Amino acid sequence: MKKSYYLFNPGRLSRQDNTLKFQPVDEHGVEGQPRYLPIETVDNIYCFGSLDANSAMYNFLGKHQVAVHFFDYYEHYTGSFMPKEYLLAGKMQVEQTKYYLSDKKRIVVAQKFVSGGAANMLKNLQYYNNRQKDVAKQISAIERYVESINATVKVPELMGIEGNIRQTYYEAFDVIINDFEMGNRTKQPPNNEVNALISFGNMMCYTMCLDQIFHTQLNPTIGFLHEPGFRRYSLALDLAEVFKPILVDRTIFSLLNKKQIQSSDFRNELNRCVMKDSTRKIFAQAFDEKLKETFKHRSLGRS
Repeated sequence: MKKSYYLFNPGRLSRQDNTLKFQPVDEHGVEGQPRYLPIETVDNIYCFGSLDANSAMYNFLGKHQVAVHFFDYYEHYTGSFMPKEYLLAGKMQVEQTKYYLSDKKRIVVAQKFVSGGAANMLKNLQYYNNRQKDVAKQISAIERYVESINATVKVPELMGIEGNIRQTYYEAFDVIINDFEMGNRTKQPPNNEVNALISFGNMMCYTMCLDQIFHTQLNPTIGFLHEPGFRRYSLALDLAEVFKPILVDRTIFSLLNKKQIQSSDFRNELNRCVMKDSTRKIFAQAFDEKLKETFKHRSLGRS
């Protein structure tokens, strides 16, 4: 079974027959213990440290349909090496563009993304409300916002409702999470531990959605809820709205409430709360385990 691999240390990536060899190298040029990855087990690679690899290496990765995603020091997504777009089809792109250009068709698709995300947020809140975490007020407020989703006719109006839903949802985090306070949602930079985890998790979810879109005939730059823009994949942002509550937020709630991540696992740099390398590894492992879980579709009744 193929899976994702996470490289948190700088190093060199090379090929040995049909195996990838990752050689960690620290800031002094000292080599660590190499890691070997059989190519048939690799779905994609997440690179959080500098990576030294030549064109032959990327040709090999491309041949085996392995994507490599890159992130900077502050865990921002910076770009990807993607295999040749062997599934892209002109007819599909034309149809996707038609849906974007039609206000009536676009709003229907965009509403589905917001409704899906809200349903998963409510599922999280109802789970904790049934476990002595009083978030009934937030549940009622979100349910009222949800009732107005299908009445929207313009995407900016829908985005306003989505923003209200998410703000209300985040207000419940301080009730759900033990021993940590989130306060307001801050992104650039995140100002505390919970915000740092949300930013990191959302980035991983966005990248995962982008990777999956590349396995389809869809164009990731043409979104329906988020406006297409320079240097971003709008459709991945749309998809991430649905999956963030079940992949990112549930991972955060579990790791913090089980004390697998604590305040000592972060450090402050220039008014920014930063996750330590060991913390990112813990989160990535838990996120990966969450991806392996099977969920039953609420209306189709199947996994």
